[in-house]
Amino acid sequence: MKNVKIAVLSGDGIGPEIVAQAVKVVDAVAAKLGYNISYEEAMVGAAAIDAVGDPYPESTHEVCMASDAVLFGAIGDPKYDNMPNAKVRPEQGLLKMRKKLGLYANLRPVSTIDALLHRSPLRYDLVEGADFICVRELTGGLYFGRPQGRSEDGLTAYDTCVYSKEEIERICRLGFEYAAQRRGKLTVVDKANVLATSRLWRETAQEMAKEWPEVEVEYMFVDNAAMKIIQQPRHFDVIVTENMFGDILTDEASVITGSLGLLPSASIGTHTSLFEPIHGSYPQAAGKNIANPIATILSAAMMFEYAFSDMEAGAMIRRAVIRSIEQNIVTEDIAPEGVKPSSTTEVGDFIAANI
Repeated sequence: MKNVKIAVLSGDGIGPEIVAQAVKVVDAVAAKLGYNISYEEAMVGAAAIDAVGDPYPESTHEVCMASDAVLFGAIGDPKYDNMPNAKVRPEQGLLKMRKKLGLYANLRPVSTIDALLHRSPLRYDLVEGADFICVRELTGGLYFGRPQGRSEDGLTAYDTCVYSKEEIERICRLGFEYAAQRRGKLTVVDKANVLATSRLWRETAQEMAKEWPEVEVEYMFVDNAAMKIIQQPRHFDVIVTENMFGDILTDEASVITGSLGLLPSASIGTHTSLFEPIHGSYPQAAGKNIANPIATILSAAMMFEYAFSDMEAGAMIRRAVIRSIEQNIVTEDIAPEGVKPSSTTEVGDFIAANI
């Protein structure tokens, strides 16, 4: 019997609904493979602000630190989106959580599913067979650099992009390792023709490349990478890049699969790792039982693989997900024309039953 503890941070919007389906699937895997899983729920995001005034309270951090993995839903609420001067915002909880848990690497796999190729806005012949992973640095760059703020008269705003060689080395090392385990190709994305931080990225990656002679390394400016992800998505195997570039490129890459509701992610770091879908809180769908839970369920698959080193469990979940898609047990965002969409709950029940 394998004993594991999972922190459940459902968060805002559709978070509670989609996380509930992932928990069903985790329980099904646990029963099949002999896990004894305990869960502890904790507040985060707008829900935590409303309750205690802090989007990532210390009590939540303690729950995460005491767990083997964190299963996370989503953060965000429209009432804060329309308050640009709010001193406390849900997204601050996400940044705080990443910093305090040491979550320095975000892994976002992008791969197509044959039964859903028609859902992508890109041509079939472009996206068929696309399979790559983005390794995004998560705790540095513009989002965390200081100073940050506005001038006294409010007419000037400024952000600071800061990276140390150590931060770059640890994220690039992951990129090289994953490339060596996959198809042996690493794309380092930067803006070295303009930014000093990017020049340090490129210089560091070039030095490290000597340690992985079996990995083919290419260097690509971020604007070129943005075009190539759409024009030739099969070109990529592993992409490693800084925080803001990775944020933008991974959302762009989501169109390859046809829906944001399909893409999982893992945030790896020095303490407890976190697993979450890449989509937001989708407040318009909250409480309607229509949100796609597949990205969260696939994030649970990544949790078994990266937190518990159980590839069998991950593969088991993916097979059940593909079965649900092939049999059209899917939510409205990916339901074929003429097929009645399934609810969030129905999709979760089907996948769990097929484990």
